[in-house]
Amino acid sequence: MKAHTAPVSPASLLTRRDPAWARDFEAILKAYEAAGGKVSALQSDRIASAVISANRVLWVNEIPGVHIEAEETPTGIRAHIRVDPGTRVEYPVHLCFGMIPQEGIQEIIPTFEIGEGAEVGFLAHCTFPNAINLQHIMGATVRIGPGATMRYTEAHFHGPYGGVQVLPTSHVILEEGGRFENEFNLTHGRVGRMEIRMEVDVAARGVAELTVKAYGMGEDYIRAEETIRLNGPEARGLTKTRVAVRDRAVGEVYTTTEGNAPGARGHMDCTEIVRGEAVARNTPIVIVRNDQARVTHEAAIGSVSRKELETLMARGLSEEEAVDIIIRGMLA
Repeated sequence: MKAHTAPVSPASLLTRRDPAWARDFEAILKAYEAAGGKVSALQSDRIASAVISANRVLWVNEIPGVHIEAEETPTGIRAHIRVDPGTRVEYPVHLCFGMIPQEGIQEIIPTFEIGEGAEVGFLAHCTFPNAINLQHIMGATVRIGPGATMRYTEAHFHGPYGGVQVLPTSHVILEEGGRFENEFNLTHGRVGRMEIRMEVDVAARGVAELTVKAYGMGEDYIRAEETIRLNGPEARGLTKTRVAVRDRAVGEVYTTTEGNAPGARGHMDCTEIVRGEAVARNTPIVIVRNDQARVTHEAAIGSVSRKELETLMARGLSEEEAVDIIIRGMLA
């Protein structure tokens, strides 16, 4: 099934289909806005977009050069997003994934195909404001053509209960001279359980930059696994991970970079802040298979700066308020 409608006013949207669709659409838009999304972007005929609630395709808008096909499944959707070769997409493609109920499973299986020389950005908002026992599973496959650029930013909003399991996996194939920038943010609401896995294979003169930011509290569990394989000459790779855990939360970061070709350069940068009874772990793995490749890493795990803490508390903030500001500053 390919879902497609032309952008219309919000009033028209809410009367366009059955009442259940209208309720779902209104609820998911409110959650989307709470997660930082701009509802106006979903109403513009100049911006490609898609709205998915549970396993329902509520809205898809295509623009010239950007094609979005979505098929509903019993537990989620399968999507194929294709950008034509040479296309320069002016505005980021807006994607909204979410579930309003407290329980359930949402499984998103997307395929991204970015044509040679194309340039496109994506803004994805995943929102689960009422989750108590809910799974969000994603298994993405991405192919970025020669000389193409793809930027993907994903932000999550989970509400206060910590009842979400976020289990995304991605495999990215970056062809010669391509560029891939990915940023994953889970800093609003309780994390619940997050296990993110990403693998990127980089061809000659390709560049991959991966950023993960997460803030866990209570009994939250955060696990980030990132692997960059620099397979072609002059390939470049960077992983930047920022994780904060407090109370009894656990944060684990596993990064691997392989330098497999002459002139390949990789760097892994991890900073974790730990408070209370929380636990933070970091395991960087460096593999070099060519004597002209170079891979480096740096990691820092510790508490917030006492000097910064005292400065903020001197201005009237409580210790908890000051810690929160420092942590969010690191994640900004």
